[in-house]
Amino acid sequence: MTTRTLFETFRYIEKTLDKQDNNSSAYIDSILEHLRNILNTRRGSVLIADNYGMPDLTNFPGENLAEAVQELEKMMRITIERYEPRLRNIKISYNPDTSDALTLKFGLSAELIVDNGGRQHPIFFETVITSDGMVKVER
Repeated sequence: MTTRTLFETFRYIEKTLDKQDNNSSAYIDSILEHLRNILNTRRGSVLIADNYGMPDLTNFPGENLAEAVQELEKMMRITIERYEPRLRNIKISYNPDTSDALTLKFGLSAELIVDNGGRQHPIFFETVITSDGMVKVER
């Protein structure tokens, strides 16, 4: 019978999980869930990180749509860069939806970090901000 030290066991589990997650959609699902959490958490509501999340989007000034969209793109990109380390080279782009004037659609493209060696794969998500300030993130 072989025995491992506590830290050897942790390293073994970490290597096993990394191999499983990198080869399955569970890894991407985890990122999606985290993005939803980040973008739907109101800034200032998390005690250990004042800047975690997004500002209250229901009170966002809407007089100038072009300026508001640019500011939203910037805020989402900065927030995701800060709190989602599995994504690199994040780009947010506004994709107007002519069929629904009460939502704002954005494309989120990035490079997905798939292993500790830094291998990256392009990935794209659609982000929709609804009229009630909720943010939906889908593949």
